[in-house]
Amino acid sequence: MVSNDETISILNDLIETSKDGMMGFRTAADSTKDARAKALFMSRSQAIESASTQLAAEVRRLGGDPEKGGSAAGAVHRGWIDLKSAVTGKSDEAVLAECERGEDFAVTRYEDALKKDLPSDVRTMVQHQYNGAIANRDAMRALKMQHA
Repeated sequence: MVSNDETISILNDLIETSKDGMMGFRTAADSTKDARAKALFMSRSQAIESASTQLAAEVRRLGGDPEKGGSAAGAVHRGWIDLKSAVTGKSDEAVLAECERGEDFAVTRYEDALKKDLPSDVRTMVQHQYNGAIANRDAMRALKMQHA
């Protein structure tokens, strides 16, 4: 079983990843002209925000301080969405591809966390959120295919 401090660190990494995803989907919503995609992006952003809140509550329960912001890589990713959108005329396909790439990253982060020997209650929450990241990625792929 991982230590309490390591569990807090793992959860804080997932909070950072969640905040990146939340802000990334908001950026994507602002970058698309497709009303269906915009609604999906905002819905995903809200769901990820809820997941981040759950993670933060668990960190506090374990006696830690929750991560407050996203990562530098996430900021670069969102900047890349903005740049790519400007260059491609805010192509919905380009925005969807970036959202899929961001969710691929989130899935990997959750898989890394699930490889650890987490306390069972924490593992259950992380597994549930991992399933959500997979669903997000699959939704991006499906929407991207509709735009192809």
